[in-house]
Amino acid sequence: MGRGRVLRRHELSDAEWEFVRPLLPLSLRRRKRLDDRTVLNGIVWKFRTGVAWRDVPERYGPWATLHTRFRRWALDGTFERMLRAARAKADAAGGVDWLVSVDSTAVRAHQHAAGARKGGVPLCPSSRCDRVPQ
Repeated sequence: MGRGRVLRRHELSDAEWEFVRPLLPLSLRRRKRLDDRTVLNGIVWKFRTGVAWRDVPERYGPWATLHTRFRRWALDGTFERMLRAARAKADAAGGVDWLVSVDSTAVRAHQHAAGARKGGVPLCPSSRCDRVPQ
């Protein structure tokens, strides 16, 4: 938290920022743009709180800028690079057990899965199938 920065609850720490900073793409534009750390903090804030893009606080910049940068980074694989790097770091530290188990008894069927017609019964047995069956 050096440099007099106030670290808010949903923002990246200095260590987290130093980890992801080299993974972000460089800007090819010549004009000055909003700082990547501010934008990434805004994106993190949006997804940690679950609000709409328009409701992200103005301290992170215009919501349209955050959304545009998020889409650009999602499409160019930036977030996938971050995830791969985080997994590699966790694997090297031995801090994560990647074994996953799914108990199928806990997976519920969709409400429309019950009572479906079976045996290939046609939805409209008459020759006129131009209306929705009642």
